[in-house]
Amino acid sequence: MPSARKIDLIAFDADDTLWHNEHYFRLTEKRFTELLAGYAEPEHLLDRLLQAERRNIHQYGFGIKGFTLSMIETALTVTGNTVPSSVIAEILKSGRDMLAHPVNPLPHVHETLEDLAGRYQLVLITKGDLFDQERKLAQSGLGDLFDGVEIVSTKTVETYRTIFTAMGAEPGAAVMVGNSLKSDIVPALEAGAWAVHIPYEITWALEHHDETPTDEKFRTIRDMGELGGVLAEIG
Repeated sequence: MPSARKIDLIAFDADDTLWHNEHYFRLTEKRFTELLAGYAEPEHLLDRLLQAERRNIHQYGFGIKGFTLSMIETALTVTGNTVPSSVIAEILKSGRDMLAHPVNPLPHVHETLEDLAGRYQLVLITKGDLFDQERKLAQSGLGDLFDGVEIVSTKTVETYRTIFTAMGAEPGAAVMVGNSLKSDIVPALEAGAWAVHIPYEITWALEHHDETPTDEKFRTIRDMGELGGVLAEIG
């Protein structure tokens, strides 16, 4: 007899949904402002850095490598191309340190995924650098719990529809779980899926989204430990 439940597939964002990530960017930005303290105030430096990231994201994509290149560009700009080579070396070291940072899963992530694996199809859908995202997934110890892993350049309505279809699920039978309203929640809802928002303590400026969705398929929870209750409610 076929199952009467509504959900067949659960998709998860990675950074700041399964493990800490944005925290390391903020620490590196602080170090960046310290390195260039003699040239500009921290707020000015961070504003120029954000402008560089916004310009460069279509060329460099999301992730640490693009962030590091944007820091170097900003350092050259604010110093009139006179930034000492020692500062450039420190910026590069900061980027390497980020690429080696430990992977710390967020509360209730591992046990929740273990509980859901085998009962639903689980797929990871994340933006970022291919090698870095693969590294973090491997170090997290979560990789074997997923039926599929998709590392994409952007998250759009078409991105979600394509992945859900490839996994054999209709959008209406899929749930997207993530911390970013802009990338994880809104386009998934527009694709016809359910969406569960788990806010993270820090949101990157380019991921800000001011309007809270009113879609009946939208839910917000405090942490991954509450996901099971939402799935039970959906059916």
